[in-house]
Amino acid sequence: MHHFQYVQGRLCCEGVRIEDIADRVGTPFYLYSHDTLTRHFNAFHEAFDGIDRLVCYSAKANSSQAILTLFARLGSGLDIVSGGELFRGLTAGFDPAKIVYSGVGKTAAEIDSALEHGICMLNVESRPELELINQRAALMGCRAPIAVRVNPDVDPKTHPYISTGLKKNKFGLTSQAALDVYRDAHRMTHIDVKGIDCHIGSQITEAGPFRDALLRLRGLIDQLAREKIAIRVVDVGGGLGITYRDEQPPHPKAYADAIREGLAGLDVRLVLEPGRVIVGNAGVLVTRVLYRKEGDHKSFMVVDAGMNDLIRPSLYDAHHDVWPVCEAAGRRPILADIVGPICETGDFLSRDREVPDAPPGDLLAVMSAGAYGFTMASNYCSRLRLPEVMVRNDAFDIIRKRQTYDDLIAGESVPDFL
Repeated sequence: MHHFQYVQGRLCCEGVRIEDIADRVGTPFYLYSHDTLTRHFNAFHEAFDGIDRLVCYSAKANSSQAILTLFARLGSGLDIVSGGELFRGLTAGFDPAKIVYSGVGKTAAEIDSALEHGICMLNVESRPELELINQRAALMGCRAPIAVRVNPDVDPKTHPYISTGLKKNKFGLTSQAALDVYRDAHRMTHIDVKGIDCHIGSQITEAGPFRDALLRLRGLIDQLAREKIAIRVVDVGGGLGITYRDEQPPHPKAYADAIREGLAGLDVRLVLEPGRVIVGNAGVLVTRVLYRKEGDHKSFMVVDAGMNDLIRPSLYDAHHDVWPVCEAAGRRPILADIVGPICETGDFLSRDREVPDAPPGDLLAVMSAGAYGFTMASNYCSRLRLPEVMVRNDAFDIIRKRQTYDDLIAGESVPDFL
């Protein structure tokens, strides 16, 4: 459910016409619905009623300060994978005790910052990382709360680039390797073994793999208990998918039921790391048609947004629905590629499918762009990063300004020898 609907042929975000925002902001731009963000977070959190849980929104899905601030005020925790995300989260008002630090490549400086701020825990991905965390905690005179990320070798049936729970992936440890790391951690003076962690992938549209992953962790948890290593927290990661085209992901309540089944009988606190499922369908990318080009073999619709603005179609061959911002009676869809201005054949937002028949000047909304849209954008071809806009009820605000050309070269310098 989202708050992008047509009213008298005009696409609106909540109570605001998107064309009115475009007139004020220019194109292209990202647009988010406050009510959708709020509804999605609350629906996810409430699905786990009756369970001791901490919902940690995954910052990498969308790290806009306004969106992070909204979730912090809703009581969310935060899942981070970098020192920059820690900085963003703290600036947005997240309680450090609700921040979980994931990722395979934490630096010493990032570990120090996490420990200084007293975050909930660091998810350890390797023995060398554990040793470094212990060393840094010793220098700081504290004990570092950790979980070990276990790779359950469960196939999440998603795109291979966002599958993270198979043996061939770079993430986590096998159960046997994790057991050895837990034993080492238990003996370390400056490590507090707090939990166990797994994350099997992203855009997963079945509940079964989540349950299966937890069931595979049970044997390791039981073995640790026999060795007097108590697991107090189980972090099941994120990865629940959304509908981009015809996917039918489980409702958060069905997802919660699968997690309950996997946790049955364990006296632990549950940590969840949703990202896409919260923000994905809460945002769109608005772009304007520049040209229509008829090739020998296909038609092209050239727009002012490119792969640097939304890379998912180019990177994953991902599908995003495209809606006309202003419906035109009697106009039928056409078969065309929607392409951007970048000098790459891979610069497309939609390829080989029916799209709205929009002449130059018309606005299009690329749907389901709230997750991994702006956060993966770049300045490739020295294109300016887009503004972001948030709507609440019948008002909107620019939550990130469009870059300027001066911003492009800010921080750069020319050496004296040139």
